[in-house]
Amino acid sequence: MTVSPHAVAAPASPCIDVCQMDQVSGFCRGCFRTLEEISGWSRAALDERLAILAAVERRRAEHDPCGDEFRGDCDR
Repeated sequence: MTVSPHAVAAPASPCIDVCQMDQVSGFCRGCFRTLEEISGWSRAALDERLAILAAVERRRAEHDPCGDEFRGDCDR
């Protein structure tokens, strides 16, 4: 089997094994995805995964994970 030189590896899941949903935001406290994004990840096309990852980065920037303890794995 020949692999195209233009083939792009699918991005890895942003899951960090801190799987707790925040009731206020609706985001996972670990990966900042919604339940819909989490459940659809394995079936998502490359463009959908990239859009989810961009949304995750925006959400992460909007919430200070250590300042308000939004994320459960902070060292502070």
